[in-house]
Amino acid sequence: MKMSTSLEANRTELAIGLQDIQAARTRLDGHIYYSPCPRSEILSELTGQTVYLKLENLQMTGSFKERGALNRLTLLTGDEAARGVIAASAGNHAQGVAYHSTARGIRSIIVMPVATPLVKVAATQRFGAEVVLFGANYDEAYAEAIRLRDEQGLTLIHAFDDPAVMAGQGTIGLEMLEQIPQMEAIVIPIGGGGLIGGIACAIKEMRPDIRVIGVQTARLPSMEAAIRHGGPITTHPATTIADGIAVRRAGAVTYPMVARYVDEIVTVEEDEIAAAILVLLEREKTLAEGAGATALAALLQQKTTLKGAHTGVLVCGGNIDVTLLARIIERGLVQDGRLIRLRIHLLDKPGALAELTKLIASHRANIVDTMYNRAYYGVNLGDTTIDITMETRGRQQIDDLLAALAAEGYKHTRIQ
Repeated sequence: MKMSTSLEANRTELAIGLQDIQAARTRLDGHIYYSPCPRSEILSELTGQTVYLKLENLQMTGSFKERGALNRLTLLTGDEAARGVIAASAGNHAQGVAYHSTARGIRSIIVMPVATPLVKVAATQRFGAEVVLFGANYDEAYAEAIRLRDEQGLTLIHAFDDPAVMAGQGTIGLEMLEQIPQMEAIVIPIGGGGLIGGIACAIKEMRPDIRVIGVQTARLPSMEAAIRHGGPITTHPATTIADGIAVRRAGAVTYPMVARYVDEIVTVEEDEIAAAILVLLEREKTLAEGAGATALAALLQQKTTLKGAHTGVLVCGGNIDVTLLARIIERGLVQDGRLIRLRIHLLDKPGALAELTKLIASHRANIVDTMYNRAYYGVNLGDTTIDITMETRGRQQIDDLLAALAAEGYKHTRIQ
Protein backbone atom coordinates (compact mmCIF):
# COMPACT_ATOMS: atom_id res chain seq x y z
CA MET A 1 0.00 0.00 0.00
CA LYS A 2 1.63 3.23 -1.19
CA MET A 3 1.26 6.23 1.10
CA SER A 4 0.52 9.73 -0.13
CA THR A 5 1.99 12.07 2.44
CA SER A 6 4.34 15.03 2.25
CA LEU A 7 7.01 16.35 4.55
CA GLU A 8 5.24 19.70 4.51
CA ALA A 9 2.26 18.29 6.44
CA ASN A 10 1.09 20.05 9.56
CA ARG A 11 3.67 19.31 12.27
CA THR A 12 1.42 20.53 15.09
CA GLU A 13 -0.52 17.24 14.90
CA LEU A 14 2.57 15.14 15.60
CA ALA A 15 3.34 13.88 19.10
CA ILE A 16 7.14 14.01 18.80
CA GLY A 17 9.88 15.50 16.65
CA LEU A 18 13.53 14.81 15.96
CA GLN A 19 14.60 16.76 19.05
CA ASP A 20 12.59 14.39 21.28
CA ILE A 21 14.34 11.37 19.80
CA GLN A 22 17.75 12.98 20.17
CA ALA A 23 16.96 13.80 23.81
CA ALA A 24 15.84 10.21 24.36
CA ARG A 25 19.13 8.96 23.00
CA THR A 26 21.01 11.04 25.55
CA ARG A 27 18.90 9.57 28.35
CA LEU A 28 19.38 6.02 27.12
CA ASP A 29 23.13 6.33 26.56
CA GLY A 30 24.98 3.75 28.65
CA HIS A 31 21.80 1.88 29.58
CA ILE A 32 20.77 0.39 26.22
CA TYR A 33 22.89 -1.87 24.02
CA TYR A 34 24.06 -0.21 20.79
CA SER A 35 22.96 -3.20 18.75
CA PRO A 36 25.04 -4.23 15.72
CA CYS A 37 23.86 -3.75 12.15
CA PRO A 38 26.01 -6.04 9.99
CA ARG A 39 25.76 -6.49 6.25
CA SER A 40 24.39 -9.90 5.29
CA GLU A 41 26.03 -11.38 2.22
CA ILE A 42 23.60 -14.30 2.16
CA LEU A 43 20.43 -12.20 2.39
CA SER A 44 21.81 -9.71 -0.09
CA GLU A 45 22.23 -12.54 -2.58
CA LEU A 46 18.75 -13.92 -1.88
CA THR A 47 16.96 -10.57 -2.26
CA GLY A 48 19.01 -8.75 -4.89
CA GLN A 49 19.71 -5.88 -2.48
CA THR A 50 22.45 -4.98 -0.06
CA VAL A 51 20.84 -6.03 3.22
CA TYR A 52 21.86 -4.88 6.69
CA LEU A 53 20.29 -6.47 9.79
CA LYS A 54 19.69 -4.27 12.83
CA LEU A 55 19.79 -6.90 15.59
CA GLU A 56 17.52 -5.61 18.36
CA ASN A 57 16.96 -9.22 19.40
CA LEU A 58 20.31 -8.86 21.19
CA GLN A 59 19.01 -6.36 23.74
CA MET A 60 19.06 -7.46 27.39
CA THR A 61 15.36 -8.35 27.37
CA GLY A 62 15.45 -9.71 23.83
CA SER A 63 13.69 -6.88 22.01
CA PHE A 64 13.61 -3.17 21.18
CA LYS A 65 10.80 -2.55 23.69
CA GLU A 66 13.11 -1.63 26.53
CA ARG A 67 14.20 1.54 24.72
CA GLY A 68 10.76 3.11 24.92
CA ALA A 69 10.11 1.77 28.40
CA LEU A 70 13.33 3.23 29.77
CA ASN A 71 12.83 6.61 28.12
CA ARG A 72 9.38 6.86 29.71
CA LEU A 73 10.75 5.83 33.10
CA THR A 74 13.43 8.53 33.00
CA LEU A 75 10.70 11.17 32.64
CA LEU A 76 8.83 10.20 35.81
CA THR A 77 8.66 12.80 38.54
CA GLY A 78 10.01 11.87 41.95
CA ASP A 79 6.47 11.39 43.25
CA GLU A 80 5.48 9.21 40.29
CA ALA A 81 8.57 7.06 40.71
CA ALA A 82 7.84 6.62 44.40
CA ARG A 83 4.29 5.38 43.70
CA GLY A 84 5.34 3.02 40.92
CA VAL A 85 4.31 2.13 37.38
CA ILE A 86 1.94 -0.29 35.71
CA ALA A 87 1.68 -1.78 32.23
CA ALA A 88 -0.46 -4.30 30.39
CA SER A 89 1.45 -6.72 28.20
CA ALA A 90 1.85 -10.41 27.47
CA GLY A 91 5.30 -10.09 26.00
CA ASN A 92 8.30 -7.89 25.34
CA HIS A 93 6.96 -4.61 26.74
CA ALA A 94 6.34 -6.36 30.06
CA GLN A 95 9.95 -7.44 30.33
CA GLY A 96 11.30 -4.06 29.25
CA VAL A 97 9.27 -2.21 31.89
CA ALA A 98 10.11 -4.79 34.56
CA TYR A 99 13.84 -4.82 33.90
CA HIS A 100 14.43 -1.08 33.81
CA SER A 101 11.99 -0.31 36.63
CA THR A 102 13.85 -2.70 38.90
CA ALA A 103 17.20 -1.25 37.81
CA ARG A 104 15.97 2.21 38.84
CA GLY A 105 14.41 1.04 42.10
CA ILE A 106 10.85 1.64 40.91
CA ARG A 107 7.98 -0.69 41.75
CA SER A 108 6.31 -2.17 38.66
CA ILE A 109 3.09 -4.09 38.16
CA ILE A 110 2.45 -5.93 34.91
CA VAL A 111 -1.07 -7.13 34.10
CA MET A 112 -1.02 -10.14 31.79
CA PRO A 113 -3.89 -12.20 30.33
CA VAL A 114 -4.59 -15.41 32.25
CA ALA A 115 -3.55 -17.54 29.27
CA THR A 116 -0.08 -15.96 29.00
CA PRO A 117 2.54 -18.73 28.66
CA LEU A 118 4.24 -19.50 31.95
CA VAL A 119 7.67 -18.86 30.45
CA LYS A 120 6.72 -15.22 29.78
CA VAL A 121 5.20 -14.81 33.23
CA ALA A 122 8.34 -16.23 34.82
CA ALA A 123 10.62 -14.00 32.73
CA THR A 124 8.71 -10.89 33.76
CA GLN A 125 8.83 -11.90 37.42
CA ARG A 126 12.53 -12.67 37.12
CA PHE A 127 13.12 -9.06 36.05
CA GLY A 128 11.46 -7.91 39.27
CA ALA A 129 7.85 -7.05 38.39
CA GLU A 130 4.71 -7.96 40.30
CA VAL A 131 2.58 -9.93 37.83
CA VAL A 132 -1.21 -9.82 37.92
CA LEU A 133 -2.96 -12.41 35.75
CA PHE A 134 -6.32 -11.06 34.61
CA GLY A 135 -8.67 -11.40 31.66
CA ALA A 136 -8.99 -13.59 28.62
CA ASN A 137 -7.12 -11.22 26.29
CA TYR A 138 -5.03 -8.06 26.12
CA ASP A 139 -8.04 -5.73 26.10
CA GLU A 140 -9.32 -7.13 29.39
CA ALA A 141 -5.84 -7.03 30.91
CA TYR A 142 -5.45 -3.41 29.80
CA ALA A 143 -8.78 -2.48 31.38
CA GLU A 144 -7.61 -4.00 34.65
CA ALA A 145 -4.34 -2.07 34.42
CA ILE A 146 -6.32 1.16 34.08
CA ARG A 147 -8.39 0.23 37.13
CA LEU A 148 -5.30 -0.51 39.22
CA ARG A 149 -3.64 2.69 38.00
CA ASP A 150 -6.55 4.76 39.23
CA GLU A 151 -6.92 2.80 42.45
CA GLN A 152 -3.24 2.92 43.47
CA GLY A 153 -2.09 6.17 41.85
CA LEU A 154 0.35 4.43 39.53
CA THR A 155 1.71 5.73 36.23
CA LEU A 156 0.69 3.75 33.16
CA ILE A 157 3.41 2.99 30.63
CA HIS A 158 1.66 2.17 27.38
CA ALA A 159 3.28 -0.33 25.04
CA PHE A 160 3.21 2.00 22.02
CA ASP A 161 0.70 4.86 22.19
CA ASP A 162 2.86 7.21 24.25
CA PRO A 163 5.12 10.01 22.93
CA ALA A 164 8.02 9.16 25.26
CA VAL A 165 7.85 5.47 24.40
CA MET A 166 7.80 6.29 20.68
CA ALA A 167 10.76 8.65 21.05
CA GLY A 168 12.72 5.89 22.77
CA GLN A 169 12.06 3.50 19.92
CA GLY A 170 13.11 6.21 17.48
CA THR A 171 16.68 6.04 18.76
CA ILE A 172 17.07 2.93 16.59
CA GLY A 173 16.74 5.18 13.55
CA LEU A 174 19.55 7.46 14.72
CA GLU A 175 21.83 4.46 15.23
CA MET A 176 21.05 3.00 11.81
CA LEU A 177 21.82 6.30 10.08
CA GLU A 178 25.28 6.12 11.68
CA GLN A 179 25.76 2.43 10.93
CA ILE A 180 24.53 2.56 7.30
CA PRO A 181 25.38 6.04 5.95
CA GLN A 182 24.62 4.81 2.42
CA MET A 183 21.14 3.52 3.40
CA GLU A 184 18.47 4.01 0.72
CA ALA A 185 15.55 2.15 2.33
CA ILE A 186 14.52 0.78 5.70
CA VAL A 187 11.97 -1.97 6.42
CA ILE A 188 10.28 -1.98 9.83
CA PRO A 189 7.63 -4.19 11.49
CA ILE A 190 4.37 -2.49 12.51
CA GLY A 191 2.14 -3.37 15.43
CA GLY A 192 0.58 -0.40 17.17
CA GLY A 193 2.93 2.00 15.41
CA GLY A 194 5.27 3.13 18.17
CA LEU A 195 8.36 1.52 16.66
CA ILE A 196 7.90 2.66 13.08
CA GLY A 197 6.55 6.05 14.13
CA GLY A 198 9.69 6.89 16.09
CA ILE A 199 12.17 5.43 13.61
CA ALA A 200 10.45 6.97 10.58
CA CYS A 201 10.50 10.40 12.23
CA ALA A 202 14.24 10.15 12.91
CA ILE A 203 14.99 8.88 9.41
CA LYS A 204 12.83 11.28 7.42
CA GLU A 205 13.80 14.39 9.38
CA MET A 206 17.48 13.68 8.78
CA ARG A 207 17.37 11.86 5.43
CA PRO A 208 14.05 12.44 3.63
CA ASP A 209 15.39 10.58 0.58
CA ILE A 210 15.33 7.23 2.40
CA ARG A 211 12.25 5.09 1.74
CA VAL A 212 10.48 3.91 4.89
CA ILE A 213 8.48 0.72 4.47
CA GLY A 214 6.30 -0.83 7.16
CA VAL A 215 5.32 -4.49 7.39
CA GLN A 216 2.28 -5.99 9.12
CA THR A 217 0.95 -9.50 9.42
CA ALA A 218 -1.91 -9.97 6.97
CA ARG A 219 -4.01 -11.35 9.82
CA LEU A 220 -3.94 -8.08 11.77
CA PRO A 221 -3.30 -5.18 9.36
CA SER A 222 -4.55 -2.53 11.78
CA MET A 223 -2.26 0.30 10.65
CA GLU A 224 -2.93 -0.38 6.98
CA ALA A 225 -6.65 -0.30 7.78
CA ALA A 226 -6.19 2.99 9.64
CA ILE A 227 -4.45 4.58 6.66
CA ARG A 228 -7.21 3.42 4.31
CA HIS A 229 -9.92 4.62 6.68
CA GLY A 230 -8.29 7.93 7.55
CA GLY A 231 -7.88 7.07 11.23
CA PRO A 232 -7.59 4.13 13.66
CA ILE A 233 -10.30 1.47 13.48
CA THR A 234 -10.62 -1.82 15.34
CA THR A 235 -9.91 -4.87 13.18
CA HIS A 236 -11.26 -8.39 13.66
CA PRO A 237 -9.51 -10.56 16.26
CA ALA A 238 -7.03 -13.09 14.90
CA THR A 239 -4.10 -15.21 16.02
CA THR A 240 -0.66 -14.94 14.48
CA ILE A 241 2.85 -16.23 15.06
CA ALA A 242 3.89 -12.56 15.01
CA ASP A 243 2.31 -12.01 18.42
CA GLY A 244 4.62 -9.09 19.17
CA ILE A 245 2.79 -7.00 16.55
CA ALA A 246 -0.68 -8.50 17.07
CA VAL A 247 -2.49 -5.20 17.62
CA ARG A 248 -6.13 -4.83 16.59
CA ARG A 249 -6.20 -1.03 16.62
CA ALA A 250 -3.48 1.43 15.62
CA GLY A 251 -2.54 4.01 18.22
CA ALA A 252 -4.16 7.44 18.28
CA VAL A 253 -0.73 8.96 18.99
CA THR A 254 1.20 6.82 16.54
CA TYR A 255 -1.18 6.93 13.57
CA PRO A 256 -0.42 10.55 12.54
CA MET A 257 3.31 9.77 12.68
CA VAL A 258 2.92 6.81 10.35
CA ALA A 259 0.63 8.72 7.99
CA ARG A 260 3.17 11.53 7.88
CA TYR A 261 6.49 9.70 7.54
CA VAL A 262 5.95 6.19 6.14
CA ASP A 263 6.13 5.68 2.37
CA GLU A 264 4.52 2.26 2.05
CA ILE A 265 2.88 -0.50 4.11
CA VAL A 266 2.88 -4.14 2.99
CA THR A 267 1.56 -7.32 4.62
CA VAL A 268 2.99 -10.82 4.92
CA GLU A 269 1.32 -14.19 5.46
CA GLU A 270 1.98 -16.63 8.30
CA ASP A 271 3.95 -19.10 6.18
CA GLU A 272 6.08 -16.25 4.83
CA ILE A 273 6.94 -15.17 8.38
CA ALA A 274 7.76 -18.75 9.34
CA ALA A 275 10.04 -19.09 6.32
CA ALA A 276 11.87 -15.88 7.28
CA ILE A 277 12.40 -17.15 10.83
CA LEU A 278 13.96 -20.30 9.41
CA VAL A 279 16.19 -18.36 7.00
CA LEU A 280 17.47 -16.16 9.82
CA LEU A 281 18.10 -19.15 12.06
CA GLU A 282 19.72 -21.42 9.50
CA ARG A 283 21.54 -18.97 7.24
CA GLU A 284 22.31 -16.08 9.61
CA LYS A 285 22.49 -17.99 12.93
CA THR A 286 20.07 -15.39 14.31
CA LEU A 287 17.02 -16.25 16.41
CA ALA A 288 14.02 -14.02 15.66
CA GLU A 289 10.47 -14.16 16.94
CA GLY A 290 7.57 -13.87 14.51
CA ALA A 291 7.38 -10.08 14.71
CA GLY A 292 11.16 -9.87 14.38
CA ALA A 293 11.12 -11.74 11.07
CA THR A 294 8.29 -9.84 9.33
CA ALA A 295 10.55 -7.21 7.76
CA LEU A 296 12.79 -9.84 6.22
CA ALA A 297 9.73 -11.82 5.10
CA ALA A 298 8.62 -8.82 3.04
CA LEU A 299 12.00 -8.70 1.29
CA LEU A 300 12.22 -12.43 0.66
CA GLN A 301 8.74 -12.41 -0.86
CA GLN A 302 9.47 -9.25 -2.90
CA LYS A 303 6.51 -7.39 -1.43
CA THR A 304 8.11 -4.09 -2.36
CA THR A 305 10.44 -2.93 -5.14
CA LEU A 306 13.90 -2.31 -3.70
CA LYS A 307 16.19 -4.07 -6.19
CA GLY A 308 19.80 -3.01 -5.77
CA ALA A 309 19.10 -0.74 -2.80
CA HIS A 310 21.12 -0.52 0.39
CA THR A 311 18.36 -1.67 2.74
CA GLY A 312 18.22 -1.71 6.52
CA VAL A 313 16.07 -4.51 7.96
CA LEU A 314 14.98 -4.41 11.58
CA VAL A 315 15.02 -7.68 13.53
CA CYS A 316 13.01 -6.24 16.39
CA GLY A 317 12.96 -9.17 18.80
CA GLY A 318 13.99 -12.75 19.50
CA ASN A 319 11.69 -13.94 22.27
CA ILE A 320 10.02 -17.00 20.78
CA ASP A 321 8.48 -19.99 22.51
CA VAL A 322 10.59 -23.08 21.85
CA THR A 323 7.58 -25.27 21.06
CA LEU A 324 6.43 -22.75 18.45
CA LEU A 325 9.97 -22.59 17.08
CA ALA A 326 10.01 -26.38 16.72
CA ARG A 327 6.77 -26.28 14.71
CA ILE A 328 8.09 -23.46 12.54
CA ILE A 329 11.29 -25.37 11.81
CA GLU A 330 9.34 -28.50 10.87
CA ARG A 331 6.95 -26.57 8.61
CA GLY A 332 9.86 -24.74 7.02
CA LEU A 333 11.62 -28.00 6.25
CA VAL A 334 8.46 -29.32 4.61
CA GLN A 335 8.09 -26.21 2.44
CA ASP A 336 11.76 -26.37 1.51
CA GLY A 337 11.48 -29.98 0.38
CA ARG A 338 13.63 -31.35 3.17
CA LEU A 339 10.94 -33.19 5.11
CA ILE A 340 8.13 -35.30 3.65
CA ARG A 341 5.46 -37.57 5.09
CA LEU A 342 3.89 -40.30 2.92
CA ARG A 343 1.10 -42.80 3.51
CA ILE A 344 2.09 -45.90 1.55
CA HIS A 345 -0.05 -49.00 0.87
CA LEU A 346 1.67 -52.39 0.99
CA LEU A 347 0.90 -56.06 1.53
CA ASP A 348 0.77 -57.15 5.17
CA LYS A 349 3.37 -59.90 4.83
CA PRO A 350 6.87 -60.62 6.15
CA GLY A 351 9.55 -58.67 4.31
CA ALA A 352 7.19 -56.06 2.79
CA LEU A 353 8.51 -53.29 5.00
CA ALA A 354 12.12 -54.35 4.38
CA GLU A 355 11.59 -54.09 0.62
CA LEU A 356 10.06 -50.63 0.99
CA THR A 357 12.81 -49.29 3.24
CA LYS A 358 15.46 -50.71 0.90
CA LEU A 359 13.93 -48.71 -1.95
CA ILE A 360 13.83 -45.56 0.19
CA ALA A 361 17.45 -46.06 1.27
CA SER A 362 18.55 -46.44 -2.33
CA HIS A 363 17.37 -42.87 -2.91
CA ARG A 364 19.30 -41.61 0.14
CA ALA A 365 16.20 -40.50 2.05
CA ASN A 366 16.44 -40.81 5.84
CA ILE A 367 13.44 -42.27 7.69
CA VAL A 368 12.78 -40.40 10.94
CA ASP A 369 9.35 -41.76 11.92
CA THR A 370 6.96 -44.57 10.98
CA MET A 371 3.43 -45.61 12.00
CA TYR A 372 1.57 -48.76 10.92
CA ASN A 373 -2.17 -48.58 10.24
CA ARG A 374 -3.90 -51.97 10.01
CA ALA A 375 -7.34 -51.20 11.43
CA TYR A 376 -7.96 -47.70 10.07
CA TYR A 377 -8.23 -45.68 6.85
CA GLY A 378 -10.40 -48.34 5.10
CA VAL A 379 -7.51 -50.77 4.62
CA ASN A 380 -8.44 -54.16 3.11
CA LEU A 381 -7.72 -57.32 5.07
CA GLY A 382 -4.31 -58.56 4.05
CA ASP A 383 -3.12 -55.04 3.32
CA THR A 384 -1.77 -52.30 5.52
CA THR A 385 -0.66 -48.70 5.26
CA ILE A 386 2.35 -47.10 6.81
CA ASP A 387 2.94 -43.41 7.43
CA ILE A 388 6.62 -42.62 6.90
CA THR A 389 8.32 -39.30 7.64
CA MET A 390 11.61 -38.80 5.80
CA GLU A 391 14.39 -36.24 5.63
CA THR A 392 15.43 -35.34 2.10
CA ARG A 393 17.88 -32.98 0.43
CA GLY A 394 15.31 -31.09 -1.62
CA ARG A 395 12.36 -31.22 -3.99
CA GLN A 396 14.25 -33.03 -6.78
CA GLN A 397 15.10 -35.90 -4.46
CA ILE A 398 11.44 -36.09 -3.42
CA ASP A 399 10.30 -36.17 -7.04
CA ASP A 400 12.76 -38.96 -7.83
CA LEU A 401 11.61 -40.98 -4.81
CA LEU A 402 7.91 -40.60 -5.66
CA ALA A 403 8.59 -41.69 -9.23
CA ALA A 404 10.47 -44.77 -7.98
CA LEU A 405 7.63 -45.73 -5.62
CA ALA A 406 5.11 -45.45 -8.45
CA ALA A 407 7.34 -47.50 -10.76
CA GLU A 408 7.48 -50.30 -8.18
CA GLY A 409 3.69 -50.29 -7.81
CA TYR A 410 3.43 -48.63 -4.40
CA LYS A 411 0.25 -46.61 -3.99
CA HIS A 412 1.07 -43.56 -1.91
CA THR A 413 -0.44 -40.31 -0.67
CA ARG A 414 1.47 -37.25 0.43
CA ILE A 415 0.38 -36.08 3.89
CA GLN A 416 0.43 -32.29 4.14
